[in-house]
Amino acid sequence: MKAAREIYEGVYIALYRSAIHREYLRQRDLFFLLGFSDLLGVPNPISFYTLELYPELIEQFHEWHLRMGMEQPPEGGFRCC
Repeated sequence: MKAAREIYEGVYIALYRSAIHREYLRQRDLFFLLGFSDLLGVPNPISFYTLELYPELIEQFHEWHLRMGMEQPPEGGFRCC
């Protein structure tokens, strides 16, 4: 069964792995932008609903703001660095 899975991944998924990963990063970046937009000064109408996600995402927030080109986290937010 494991060999069949490896063959399947090699034939079908390997060709699209980089495109799938790029799309995943794009959607994840958009999610972080929408979730933390109030830290960037953009009003967030759904911030009340995203408050409970912050503890889960705080560890990934550091990686995100570095990838977005911000050397320091946005002012007025929590400290991650």
